[in-house]
Amino acid sequence: MTDSEKNSSEASGEAMIEAKGLSKFYGPFVATKDVSFEVPRGQVAAFLGPNGAGKSTTMKMLTGYLAPTEGSATIGGHNVQSDRIAASEMLGYLPENGPLYEEMTPKGLLSYLGAARGMFADDLQSRMEFVAVRCSLKSVWSKPISKLSKGFRQRVGMAQALLHDPEVLILDEPTSGLDPNQVHGVRDLITSLAETKTILLSTHILREVQAVCSRVVLINQGRVVFDGPVSEMAGTEQEMEDRFRELTVAT
Repeated sequence: MTDSEKNSSEASGEAMIEAKGLSKFYGPFVATKDVSFEVPRGQVAAFLGPNGAGKSTTMKMLTGYLAPTEGSATIGGHNVQSDRIAASEMLGYLPENGPLYEEMTPKGLLSYLGAARGMFADDLQSRMEFVAVRCSLKSVWSKPISKLSKGFRQRVGMAQALLHDPEVLILDEPTSGLDPNQVHGVRDLITSLAETKTILLSTHILREVQAVCSRVVLINQGRVVFDGPVSEMAGTEQEMEDRFRELTVAT
């Protein structure tokens, strides 16, 4: 049994991430329609789909950054719209190309965000040290974010998502802009985090899905078209690519 299959089999039935009929309309345009799925405690689920399928819109609704037209989202049993603070305390979110305060340093930004979250000084310092090491930020710790490469900015984004040690992580393209060594490091980090956290991971890199995920939720044209174990979708990377294309061909 692989590590991913083991994580899947040991995941409890408690839903830590839950989408119920999530729909988002912009006038006549349907961004998502009736998106429903659950991610149980301890599972790493891949959230896949072609560009424009509705992945980022769904993630924004799950995290409370965007209000759904219909449906609801819960994190750890807390409704994201009606119980936003409790839900956000359990959640770490890395948006795709998330905004950062460019005049700050990674150290200054994380200190500011930790204080804004009400973290106690001792806990904040220990968590800052943890994310600085795990996200490989020590070499740019006191350098302005405006001077950092895209890869380092992505790592700062990952660090802020992990800072308050959340139970749930929603990661939108976490390896975007990273070189192969950094990608490997992020995969190792996600694998280690999966031992204690529930993770929803959006990626275009199918190799990542097989490396770290046990489940796939595939969305196309705003609707879920597949929800099941990685092994049920495909056995190899090429088979997964073929299956992905089969399920997302425009109609």
